[in-house]
Amino acid sequence: MTVRTPSNAMLLTPESLPRHERGGGVSTTPLVTPAVGSSSFMTGYTCLSGGAEVPFHSHNCEESVVLIEGRAALDIDGTEYELKPHDATFIPPGVSHRFRNLSATEPMKILWIYATAAATRTLTQTGATHPVAAEHARPP
Repeated sequence: MTVRTPSNAMLLTPESLPRHERGGGVSTTPLVTPAVGSSSFMTGYTCLSGGAEVPFHSHNCEESVVLIEGRAALDIDGTEYELKPHDATFIPPGVSHRFRNLSATEPMKILWIYATAAATRTLTQTGATHPVAAEHARPP
């Protein structure tokens, strides 16, 4: 269910929003994005199936990630940090990092927040840069 109020505020229920399969056991559900009217930030969930990982990448803006469920590792600055649910990260722009699901069988879920609605992702290995919004299906 997505409800837009008279003031243009919105209530978004993740289970009713489109989920975008990114491959490799990674899927994303965008929440607050330019598609719903945000002009200054983006949020969403990313789920990683057992053993899945997001490749090393960086963004053009600040990012915060909160582990919602599961067992995760953050690889950044040459160090691995194990996260427990509700641990939060702050990642400055241009810093290469990745998240990995430490369980081979159980899913992992993160909430991400980008400090701009025009966030990009640059893959460390290839240097390819794409808008984060290009990975997302538009909500109804």
